[in-house]
Amino acid sequence: MTYDCAIVGGGPAGLNAALVLGRARRKVILLDNNQPRNAVTHESHGFITRDGVKPAEFRRIAYEEVLRYPSVEHQEVEVTRIEQDGNHFRIETASGQRIQARKLILSSGLKEVLPEIEGAREFYGTSLFNCPFCDGWELRDQPLVAVSEYKDLFHKAKLLLNWSRDLVLCTNGKGTITDEERQQLAKRNIPIIDKPIASFAGRDGQLEEVIFADGSRIARSGGFLSPAQVPNLALHEALGCEKNQLDGLVVDEMGRTSVPGVYAAGDAAYVMPAQLIFAAASGSRAGIGVHADMTEEDWHARPEEA
Repeated sequence: MTYDCAIVGGGPAGLNAALVLGRARRKVILLDNNQPRNAVTHESHGFITRDGVKPAEFRRIAYEEVLRYPSVEHQEVEVTRIEQDGNHFRIETASGQRIQARKLILSSGLKEVLPEIEGAREFYGTSLFNCPFCDGWELRDQPLVAVSEYKDLFHKAKLLLNWSRDLVLCTNGKGTITDEERQQLAKRNIPIIDKPIASFAGRDGQLEEVIFADGSRIARSGGFLSPAQVPNLALHEALGCEKNQLDGLVVDEMGRTSVPGVYAAGDAAYVMPAQLIFAAASGSRAGIGVHADMTEEDWHARPEEA
């Protein structure tokens, strides 16, 4: 059997694409390895009617809704290879299964790589987070730390002042803040610590201190990290999709990539900010794009059936 569309990745983007296509009566297979990026997160925020939902519960509800449509199939597998064969795509999974589809939506997202700091994984998702829009409210008015080895630290500091004025910036020994930015931060009494961080300390997932390599420490009850965002490039590169400067896929307003028949949604296309609602919206857009393009193709291929 040839599916109308194969969706690789079962996060909010892939799920919403499957929902749109299922409602359009398209034969869809949703392939997901069940390793969501937000698995460590206790609650997700910013999605109307689902504010504060646990990620596992969000997925449960989403799959329940999507699989009500008989033309949508779900398989929990890892996709290992995709190749284009004329107007179709051939997909291989880790179990050796081969799947054929007319269209392909890549929504396999990103992998987060936390900085090599002891305790980072212990507190990430409970008192250390990535996105201020997702978790800033829960940390409002607390003594916070913002840690980043990248150039986003200055911008994140400006954002975080809306939630707390008690803010310390840490570069973890990297020179990521310019002299001009330092001057602006000094005028607002925002301290910068350039020393490498040895560890985060606390108990039961609740941050209490940031300990530096020289033994000094500061008391903080929460904060924000900037993990490296590593895209799942193997499949993207095999298909020859054009990438942007962030290694995400270049897409148009309907999620189309530079390769005909291939669409991208969610973190695969670096939808920012990285919130559920943005990812879901991009999946809806890609699903509509697939259906619209297939409708045009079928209309011209079979004019006698119009």
